[in-house]
Amino acid sequence: MARDEDKPLGLRNVVSVSMGLIVSMSCLVSLGQGAGEAGTMFIPAMAIALVLNLCSAACMAELNSLMPNATGGLVQYTLAGLGPLPTLVAMVGGYLVCNILCGGVEAAIFGTVMTQTLHLPIPAAVWPTLVSIVIAVCALLGVDAFAKLQDFVSYLLLFSMIAIGLIGALRLGTGEVVRQQTAVATDPASVVAAVGTASWLFVGAEYCIPISKDVRNAKRNIPLGMIISLVLIFVMDSIVVLGFGNYVPWADLSSSATPHLLYGERLLGGFGKVWMCVVSALAFTGSQNSTVNGLSQITDGMTKVNMMPHVFARKNRHGAPAVAILFVTISICVIAFLSGGTSDSISFMILVVTVLWLVSYILADLDVLVLRRRFPKAPRAFKVPGGPVVPIVGIVGTVFMIANISSDPAEARLVWLVSLVTLAVLGVLSLFWIRRKMHMAPLKPVPIPQVLAMENDLYYTIRHRRGIWR
Repeated sequence: MARDEDKPLGLRNVVSVSMGLIVSMSCLVSLGQGAGEAGTMFIPAMAIALVLNLCSAACMAELNSLMPNATGGLVQYTLAGLGPLPTLVAMVGGYLVCNILCGGVEAAIFGTVMTQTLHLPIPAAVWPTLVSIVIAVCALLGVDAFAKLQDFVSYLLLFSMIAIGLIGALRLGTGEVVRQQTAVATDPASVVAAVGTASWLFVGAEYCIPISKDVRNAKRNIPLGMIISLVLIFVMDSIVVLGFGNYVPWADLSSSATPHLLYGERLLGGFGKVWMCVVSALAFTGSQNSTVNGLSQITDGMTKVNMMPHVFARKNRHGAPAVAILFVTISICVIAFLSGGTSDSISFMILVVTVLWLVSYILADLDVLVLRRRFPKAPRAFKVPGGPVVPIVGIVGTVFMIANISSDPAEARLVWLVSLVTLAVLGVLSLFWIRRKMHMAPLKPVPIPQVLAMENDLYYTIRHRRGIWR
């Protein structure tokens, strides 16, 4: 194992990776639609979602400190805490399926944005495909190339969004200032109802955890990086919401499939639209870079515990899981080619993905409580203060966000139904895989030493040769 001072990544890289997945095309859509429905009162809703997601991020950081070299992160944590069945359902549903579907939809949106803005005789699918190829090449070159690309994209995106938000908030744009009520939602119940939409704006900070083995002083930089990224995103989004209110009617924001483009055009005309097109390109590049690298690392971790075909563990000479990187990249491009780009379909997809992802957060909070009880004296470089309070608040708050996933009762019920059916199907398939391939008790936790031993490739090889793992 490399010495700490020889590891290539620091706090700056952790922050950029955490922000990279969160500030995505779908988040820009959710930000505009949430602001359109609640006005500036969407900011308090974001503040509530921020606090709840900080609780889950802190729990993830404690789990990482308990098992700092676990490749798949939540894979190994939940395997040790709750057993194979919850692990497989959470990882396949909450991460692989969610992120590949969402990445494909975002790629389709990006292609549409580029064609609407540039008006070049280039098919929409070409734009995300070209960016995906560049991202895949950087990922295949190893963690250092990935981090350099992520740093450049994430911080340029952050400063661009803050700048264009401040121009709107201070009414310095060239467009016509809109006279409207600042708050659409004026009662506490409406603000609470917007928390579900706001939750998507902060999901994904834990994507820095799979790279923790390459981070200097990870016990400090991982939790601190997640906290900094979430707070930065809250500040950035709050400024943009204020800008929205000065230049775009709230109703127009809520009905637009690309509210950020609409804002740029109303703020600065054609230049503003091109600026937001550049922001879209940065958001897509950053989120896809985090998705491809994060999912490939998670998939690699799942192969170590025989939850994915072992071919995904194959690495190239740069130490990158090449097969997993290509699989994720190609899957996203295929879904982008098949996806639609209407406002309603995008919004509904985001809500379903949010619920599935939040379920995995609930499991992470449960992991903290269970592992503290079973291993109270195990060394933890970082421990969430306050005893069981933060994990319990995280669980209750996450359930609260799921319960308030949509202000439309009919839409909320449909989102819950689709999510439950998805989890049920994944549960049946996972049970079959665990029985036939893993030969393990579905709900029996695996001891931490055994989980950590799985990081060695020989663990899988020996069990496979003995016929234990197929």
